[in-house]
Amino acid sequence: MSKSRETCHDLSFLPLLAAACLICLACFAAFGAAFASEKKLDIGREATAEEIAGWDIDIRPDGHGLPVGRGTVKQGEPLYVERCAACHGEFGESAGRWPILSGGNGTLASHDPVKSVGSYWPYASTIIDYIRRAMPFGASQTLTNDELYAITAYVLFLNDIVTSEDFELSDKNFRTIKLPNEPNFFDDDREVAEKAFWRTDPCMSNCISGDAVVTGRAKVIDVTPDPGTGPKVE
Repeated sequence: MSKSRETCHDLSFLPLLAAACLICLACFAAFGAAFASEKKLDIGREATAEEIAGWDIDIRPDGHGLPVGRGTVKQGEPLYVERCAACHGEFGESAGRWPILSGGNGTLASHDPVKSVGSYWPYASTIIDYIRRAMPFGASQTLTNDELYAITAYVLFLNDIVTSEDFELSDKNFRTIKLPNEPNFFDDDREVAEKAFWRTDPCMSNCISGDAVVTGRAKVIDVTPDPGTGPKVE
């Protein structure tokens, strides 16, 4: 019968090894910082203020970022017809499958909601920001500031948000424009409203007593309307 043998290991060197590793890491960090500060890679260059300004064109709901300019509904109509109507329709009704801009009031609660500027969008800044950034299609960022305000004013006119062809939209009065559906948008407050439901150990099985009950089937309740049966857009 063999006799068990015990082996003794000397681990006294571990503290010295750990200290050596820390010193190496510190050296690598210092070397990396020095290398980065010396800019030896020669890849690219720092962006100029003019280049940064070319990208910093977002417009916020509070008006931050609005460019200086002005334009009337009457001035915006020929610009819209020339540069926008081919896709969005002469009255914002959409051409083909391009996005609709006007109409659809009262349809959001239906099975076939029409989400236009007047029926759905929350802020006027969304309109002018998108036009400034991406329109006209294929020639984005070619509009002057005055043309931008004029076309935006005409889109607002198509949605009856402004009612006079002589209305002039500018960086001075833009903050006064309110879209009809803005009150139906609100900040995400789940951190407060749903905090009571947050758990570090969520239930994963048998969480609700009783049997599951089917309350409706898609085929029966007809969630997908047939073509032509949705609400009429005027």
